[in-house]
Amino acid sequence: SLPENKPVKMMISTALRRSAALRRVLTAATGIRTYHVSAALSADALDMADSFSRRHLGPRQEDAKSMLASIGFDSMEALLDSTVPPSIRSEKELDLAPALSESEALAKIKQMANKNHVMKSYIGQGYYDTIVPPVILRNILENPGWYTAYTPYQAEIAQGRLEMLLNFQTLCSDLTGLPMSVASLLDESTAASEAMQMCFALKGKKGKRNKFYVSRDVHPQTIALIETRAAEIGIEVIVGDHSDADFTTGDYCGA
Repeated sequence: SLPENKPVKMMISTALRRSAALRRVLTAATGIRTYHVSAALSADALDMADSFSRRHLGPRQEDAKSMLASIGFDSMEALLDSTVPPSIRSEKELDLAPALSESEALAKIKQMANKNHVMKSYIGQGYYDTIVPPVILRNILENPGWYTAYTPYQAEIAQGRLEMLLNFQTLCSDLTGLPMSVASLLDESTAASEAMQMCFALKGKKGKRNKFYVSRDVHPQTIALIETRAAEIGIEVIVGDHSDADFTTGDYCGA
């Protein structure tokens, strides 16, 4: 957020406006498509030149020209003219605000976030006051290795999360001695129904071993979703006291 000190706040606001205005003037004056915002920098020390695109878009101006020349074009506009049909191109400039640098964007986001009010949370059913050991936080949940290896402009961060879950599932199997474990990115109810389907696929058959036992202590919204999913695939859900459950009959595909 911007500082409460008024002179400092005014100075930062002026720097933000100056940086945005500079980019507009440079684009209008040169008519050159820049491949990242800070391709041309100001000599003013107050201008924020830490553009996100400069660090994450590969080609520099010289690289882009060389790449264009190698495929027979002298400009990006010529390449677009030859590949994008005029019927789907707009002749008008997009009515977009000037691109922000990384620090400008962070300042704006913090300014917006400061409008939030932190209230007491009454989460209700489904909340667990669980202590997660710091070693798990550091090496699993907060490990940047799961997401920094992927491009920031695509959803490939999901691949990092999936790799993390795979390691977590493997660890659970090692600790429990079970042949299989499953972790889900979904909500608890959906994850529970997925686990039921996995058990049924491995052990169950329609009309035989098609019962699935659910403890009555499970949250009602989770039981409701399990029953909804089970009804469509031929599973009979039995809800009861897990301490009295009898699994020796061989009727259950899982619990």
